[in-house]
Amino acid sequence: MQALRGFAADKLALERGGRELFHALSFRAGPGDVISVEGPNGAGKTSLLRLLAGFLQQASGTIALATSAGGEIADPEERSVFVGWLGHQDGVKPQLTPFETLAFFSQFYGVEGDIAAALAEVGLSRARDLPAQYLSAGQKKRVALARLKLSGRPLWLLDEPLASLDTDGKALAAKFIEDHRRAGGIAIAATHEALGIDCFRLVLGETP
Repeated sequence: MQALRGFAADKLALERGGRELFHALSFRAGPGDVISVEGPNGAGKTSLLRLLAGFLQQASGTIALATSAGGEIADPEERSVFVGWLGHQDGVKPQLTPFETLAFFSQFYGVEGDIAAALAEVGLSRARDLPAQYLSAGQKKRVALARLKLSGRPLWLLDEPLASLDTDGKALAAKFIEDHRRAGGIAIAATHEALGIDCFRLVLGETP
């Protein structure tokens, strides 16, 4: 996994559809930190993640990653290669099997991983060759979790990582995040549910 020395967001403001979602938002994260982004519907949780990933442009403020090599990265495209993304949509193509999906992303990320072992870890060994159109929502989410872990990216941005998962699946997602933290990674999760691990809370939409 590529290493980061830290992550900083300073005085961020974001507008969508002519409405300001947040302004003067600042926070920091270092290796091993997990941030739970919370708040009511429409507060901007998903939009914040998309902004951090480089999918959206802030109205003002700065986002920067401090790399282990001593550099600082502010450009969204350069920042994206450090990001492991788990969106609200699972991103699993219906025609591909779980094995084919992970094989594709392993090549895309430029990493060598044991795909069979990754599928076993998320409980999908018996469904490895089944087209994704026949998988349940929870099984597709497990494929997405396996893809995230294979990515080797140090900054995980997670949109509702526990959604669609049963009790065992939620425990597995929490374990993945905890393992990532222990390996020196950073995780920022937008969620309506408690992650089940120690984390910092960033609450959007609060009235001062």
